[in-house]
Amino acid sequence: MTSATAELLTVPEVMTRLKLGRSKVYDLIRSRRLVSIKIDGARRVPAGAVQDFILGQIEAAA
Repeated sequence: MTSATAELLTVPEVMTRLKLGRSKVYDLIRSRRLVSIKIDGARRVPAGAVQDFILGQIEAAA
């Protein structure tokens, strides 16, 4: 999958994948630990950004 065709997730979808609450997901976005984009006021997170976040957390814990 190329970055141009990357799957974009809504915040509730990210919440489900990370098993986190809405405020925590927005905190991660605000602190730039989780990459996101805005499309006409709608916040979207590339699926790859969620995977990168998870991998980064695993590396930090190791």
